[in-house]
Amino acid sequence: MPSSSIPRRTALKTGAVFLGLSLTSCTSEAEAPPPSAAPSTTTAAVAPSETFTFGTASQPLGLDPALADDVESQRVTRQILEGLVGVDQTTGEPTPLLATAWTESPDGLSYTFTLRPGIRFHDGSPFNADAVCTNFQRWFKFSEALRKQAPGTTFKGVFKEHADHAELSVFKSCTALSTLRVRISLTERFTGFLQALTLPAFAISSPKALAAGKADQLSLRRGSQALSSYATHPVGTGPFRFSAWDSAGVTLVTNKEYWGTRGQIATLKFVTYDHPQTRLQALLDGRIDGYDAVTVGNFDQLVKRGKQIIQRDPFSVMYLGMNQEIPVLKDLKVRQAIELAIDKDTLIRRFFIDNTAQASQFVPPKLSGFNNNAPALGHDPGKAKELLAEAGYKGQPLKFYYPMNATRPYLPTPEKVYAEISRQLTAVGLNIKPVPVDWADGYLQKVQNPGDHALHLLGWNGSYSDADNFLAPLFAEKNGEFGYQDPQVFAKIDRARGLPNGQERTQQYQTINAQIAESLPAVPIAFPISALALSDRVISYPASPVLNEVFTKVQLRS
Repeated sequence: MPSSSIPRRTALKTGAVFLGLSLTSCTSEAEAPPPSAAPSTTTAAVAPSETFTFGTASQPLGLDPALADDVESQRVTRQILEGLVGVDQTTGEPTPLLATAWTESPDGLSYTFTLRPGIRFHDGSPFNADAVCTNFQRWFKFSEALRKQAPGTTFKGVFKEHADHAELSVFKSCTALSTLRVRISLTERFTGFLQALTLPAFAISSPKALAAGKADQLSLRRGSQALSSYATHPVGTGPFRFSAWDSAGVTLVTNKEYWGTRGQIATLKFVTYDHPQTRLQALLDGRIDGYDAVTVGNFDQLVKRGKQIIQRDPFSVMYLGMNQEIPVLKDLKVRQAIELAIDKDTLIRRFFIDNTAQASQFVPPKLSGFNNNAPALGHDPGKAKELLAEAGYKGQPLKFYYPMNATRPYLPTPEKVYAEISRQLTAVGLNIKPVPVDWADGYLQKVQNPGDHALHLLGWNGSYSDADNFLAPLFAEKNGEFGYQDPQVFAKIDRARGLPNGQERTQQYQTINAQIAESLPAVPIAFPISALALSDRVISYPASPVLNEVFTKVQLRS
């Protein structure tokens, strides 16, 4: 593997288009750009006619975005459902989507949205203010039992609590002021509110379809995942309609009544290849038009074959999680020894694409709140052994969970990364017990809920340009993933969320980053570069660090 990035970059096919999202911090605007800033045509000038096949690393965990937040689930649901607010691909600012404009009250406790007229869901039912409120009330009222069953919910990470603890929730109410005007009220100022609404989890589903599909009853199973009927057939307002989901993958078809530009693709297929080499071979054989999560092992082969490679700007963090509910990991010296044992440079050089940066905190460098002076222990196996001796570590076994048959933007080859980290930890005297879990067999639930996991591999892919998006979901409260308990950090994150953008808010997040680095609930390892591979048929692809990639924007050669 070349040690320099220069040969790789110069070898990339000239036709490759490098698109990126500017990751400057977004500000809450009092009013959005006028409706004319968004597409307004009902159909494209030429009806879509192309079939496009995209290779994915795994099957979706579910197609209800409110209950499944993994990359492959959201890749599909972004095409089917839309939220009130979108993301400007150039500036990263909130932009009109199903809402054409909005105003923020002077106290920051309510937002009034003007909705796009004449929109219908794929099932023919009308999109209006009542539909918006049905969705918000549904998310707010998710039961504790449902939240435990679901593979991934986002509402609590953004709004702090659900209706069963309403007094602690940032969300207060949703009110339909008229057919096309809706007000969302909050209990406290939340600076990142508009940015948070760009998350796939807050896309608006058809209330009719939610009811028909008994969306909150997870009575079906797909592999080990509990799903509702709705999660197997989502209904939104997006440019593609759901068609089928089988063992090979998911098929979507163009929405002929879509309010915006429909692009060139009439049939969109997401086909699963759970091994990097099979994805590569499918592209070389012409069976797919592109795939995500290019690995180091694939990179040079793609370059030699003249295939297009698009790299995204880094906007994710890969980490080693440590569960302080495991008695031995309550000791800070043991956690420090684990960090000192890890050779991040070797891991990045061997398993990540060139220009991946080493991480010492959880907020990427391009966001305000990144702390240049966050403490980092570095790599020192000798010191690690000393700390383990001081802590009185006697070889207690540590179960190390890692995913199999999965490739993520933040973790391209988890089995290999596990093997190297395990080797490094064992070398300083830690007793590592491997626990491989197939991604589709509930890996996320096993490591994010209370359990016997001592160590685990995971990462976080940012969804909007705010430090809160990285820190609040992971460290704003005690959770089953880390068993981390620091009321001071919890309070600081809570306060920072409500501060207006500016120096005080930036400094608060810098302080939080430093405090988390000192208490060490997890070891941040890398801010990975992720990449896609595309066939010569593709002229351009809307690559986005926050993965906001809608396939109407793919341009193909005729």
